[in-house]
Amino acid sequence: MFSIHISPQFLKNLKSHLRPVITSAVFFSSCQIAQHRKPTKHIRAPKIKKSPPSKYQNPEPKVYAREKITKIYNILKYSTWDLAQQQLENLSTKWDSYTVTQVLKTHPPLEKAWLFFNWASSQKNFKHDQYTYTTMLDIFGEAKRISSMMFIFSQMKEKRVKIDVVTYTSLMHWMSNDGDIDGAVNLWKEMKAKGCRPTIVSYTAYMKILLDHKKVNEAACVYKEMLDSGLSPNCYTYTVLMEYLASSGKFDEALEIFKKMQEAGVQPDKATCNILIETCCTTGEIWAMTKILEYMKESFIVLRFPIYQKALKAFEIHGECDMLLRQVNRHLSKEHGFESNYELDVENGLVLDLLNKQSLVAVDTLLADMLDKNVRLETEVISKVIQVNSARNRQTGALLAYDYSEKLGINIDRSAYLALIGLSIRINSYQKVVEIFERMTELGVSLGTHLNALLIYRLGRGDREADSAAKVFDLLPERDKTTAEYTALIDTYFSSGNADKGLETFGIMRSEGVIVALGTYSVLIAGLEKCGKKSRELENYRREMKRIRSERNVITMEEKICNLLFAGDYIASHA
Repeated sequence: MFSIHISPQFLKNLKSHLRPVITSAVFFSSCQIAQHRKPTKHIRAPKIKKSPPSKYQNPEPKVYAREKITKIYNILKYSTWDLAQQQLENLSTKWDSYTVTQVLKTHPPLEKAWLFFNWASSQKNFKHDQYTYTTMLDIFGEAKRISSMMFIFSQMKEKRVKIDVVTYTSLMHWMSNDGDIDGAVNLWKEMKAKGCRPTIVSYTAYMKILLDHKKVNEAACVYKEMLDSGLSPNCYTYTVLMEYLASSGKFDEALEIFKKMQEAGVQPDKATCNILIETCCTTGEIWAMTKILEYMKESFIVLRFPIYQKALKAFEIHGECDMLLRQVNRHLSKEHGFESNYELDVENGLVLDLLNKQSLVAVDTLLADMLDKNVRLETEVISKVIQVNSARNRQTGALLAYDYSEKLGINIDRSAYLALIGLSIRINSYQKVVEIFERMTELGVSLGTHLNALLIYRLGRGDREADSAAKVFDLLPERDKTTAEYTALIDTYFSSGNADKGLETFGIMRSEGVIVALGTYSVLIAGLEKCGKKSRELENYRREMKRIRSERNVITMEEKICNLLFAGDYIASHA
């Protein structure tokens, strides 16, 4: 996007305000375009004789909306306006807002689009609304006809057509795209003054406008305002932030957001990955590109061919191995003649073939033989072996594959570690859980706040397992010891009957400056009630819980996770 020095205050603001984000995806059902005709009920007239219908007579074919729109587009594109106008008038089409809007969205030639827009307004029982006006406004904006775009906007005001947040967002985008940042800012202020409440799309678009014009502090304020309004960032919001940071050379911060958005339940999509990879190619940050490619490989996301070519060139310039890039984009390597030298060899192919045939005993024998001969498998292959064995509760096969990877120095995938932990919990092998988790922390593989807390909670369901839960907590890096993890450990001690240790952990939590959530107080109150003592402390915690619920408007992501895990019933009953 651009390379400038980032304001430290902006980065500080972003870091502090990115945490309170847990988004939930909202899916919209598509509109039904064509409706089936209702069967016609024929009434016979006794005095009128009708000839029987011919057996060769075909019913009138149905014309669906997509076919109708395509036909109108072809008329506008390939005919002169005089001829097109005659053909349009001969169509048996009901001219409504939806039809006109869809025709304009096909992007007919600019002049024809404007003539069609005006012609439609002369049709009987038709009146332009916010959708048709906004679409025509978009067409002028994309063509950089800003004066014409503003004329449409003035017509909307003059005719008292509803102007919503979509219209304002489109205007701001095209004004900024034309270089008029002041005009875009004024439209934002006008939109809010008119009572149009910004959406996540408009907030994100405005932040991008400000960042594109190097107004970093203003963008940080808009981001905070968005969070305060109760809106959570979506994938495009995160992409705008990461693109700006990466373009400014702040790849550590960009990748931190890349990680946080996944913990918040927002998965980077194909567009996000392509944008970040292209930025890495421009700046030459191969290490950052590798991190993103690893995610793409796990998520089955591929690059667009132009970006793939840029990435290949970047790896070549910096003398780095492009194996991972080719593995992520195998289809491009084959289609465009970039055959990879890193295809799976005989051993890897044989193991995968045995897995597909469910010959797991044969896989065990083969792995043992390969271990003796120091034959290494690919990471994805040995990880697959672990996952398949774990899914079938084959402890011997899963641990054999894990030991094989450890002895030969093969780092398995995060999903394989999760499969091993799940298997070990199911067979009550809690010491093995601790060993695997310790290895994960050594390699920097993180479960994330949600899974960390769940693991500690699950291990703490009895007297013997409380020690395992405490060991897992102690293995966590300090940055990962958040509200949810502390609360899970406190719950573990109360569940094992060790109330004093639970209160001691709560005291450490406070002394470390970790935020105390409703879920934490819910665990404390339930634990003290179960023990039947410390009535004074119990009342204090109840008052504190009520105070937090009434006063704390904006909560962090860690608090939300903690509340969902440990105070779900309380939140539901007080909603």
